[in-house]
Amino acid sequence: MGRESHKMKALSLLRSRICDPKFVFKPLHDSPDSNYSKLKFMISSSITEACNNSILLLGPRGSGKSAVLELVVGDLLVEYPDMISVIKLSGLLHSDDNCALKEVARQLCMEHQLQFSKAASFDDNSQFMVAMLKECGLAHKTIVFILDEFDQFAQDADQLLEKRVRSRFSHRKLLFLPPSTEDSKRILEQVLSLPVDSSFPHDYAVEFNRKVQDILEDRRFKETFNKYLNLDSSIKHLLRFLFCAVSCMDVQTGFLTYENFETAFSSILRQPKLECLKNCSILELYILVCMKRLEVKEQTLCNFNSIMKEYKNVHDSFQTSDYYARNVCLRAFEHLINRELICFTDSRGYGSSVEFRPVKLLISSAELHQGLKAYHSCPAILHKLMDREG
Repeated sequence: MGRESHKMKALSLLRSRICDPKFVFKPLHDSPDSNYSKLKFMISSSITEACNNSILLLGPRGSGKSAVLELVVGDLLVEYPDMISVIKLSGLLHSDDNCALKEVARQLCMEHQLQFSKAASFDDNSQFMVAMLKECGLAHKTIVFILDEFDQFAQDADQLLEKRVRSRFSHRKLLFLPPSTEDSKRILEQVLSLPVDSSFPHDYAVEFNRKVQDILEDRRFKETFNKYLNLDSSIKHLLRFLFCAVSCMDVQTGFLTYENFETAFSSILRQPKLECLKNCSILELYILVCMKRLEVKEQTLCNFNSIMKEYKNVHDSFQTSDYYARNVCLRAFEHLINRELICFTDSRGYGSSVEFRPVKLLISSAELHQGLKAYHSCPAILHKLMDREG
């Protein structure tokens, strides 16, 4: 019974590690070139030197922006417990000026044990915030504002900020890219290896780690892992892959096998969005590819009109035979929204025309690549366009 409990404990430990950003990113912290080190240095400099600063974190979803930021802020709160106050806003919830200012006032009141009034006006909250900023300045306390989903506050980020705001923006940026193959392997080893100097039986922990190393060196595993990285190499999806594999572990034997990872890879491939792509029309595929091209050009938020301009550019450049009237394209566009392959990004534009409302893709580049390859009658030009952007 005791040995069985150790096997279940190993499974629980691996799962908890995968869900713990601090543990996952630990192998990448040591390097002074890591985003963790750079971000911590920038924010700590603002604290110690009492200067205003702003940093824009850029990168695709799942690249670790929020996780690394939370780790940095957590560490700084430990190092400077009486010198930092953190205010968090989300563009999905607080993009309206009045709503954002009220939330800032609420968090400042909570931080300093003050009474918050829900009935306070915009001017009241504005005056209160200015007063609090002055008080914190006199007390040598730094307020760190975290604006999550920043593109909802200002589309295309800093370029569309008002001039008076942009003039105060530090223009410091950190780009978050998917980890390299070597870093991904380091994460795997860090997450999957059991501690040998712990409550686990020594022989079991040593044997477990040996089998993990055998898997990582297995030619079949390397091929499967490389396929997975080509599909999507973001931290978020890497952890999803690991969680699926660990959940497949046989608790009777208490060891991971290559087959666990193969099963995880196969299950991840069966994605609902890929099934939706199989039933799309050629025109709908053109719209998705055009949106992906605009996304690569850093036009992450676009609307039907900008998509149509890109569609016309493709037609004019390659003289494709697949060119449809605007009203037909609009129906295809609406069909993609109904299929949830794209979605509107605004929450306040339900009275405005569909053609002008901003939209974004809900399918990754890797998924679109894979879906086009599986689409038997997909025009060659679409493969060519996606390969160019890849």
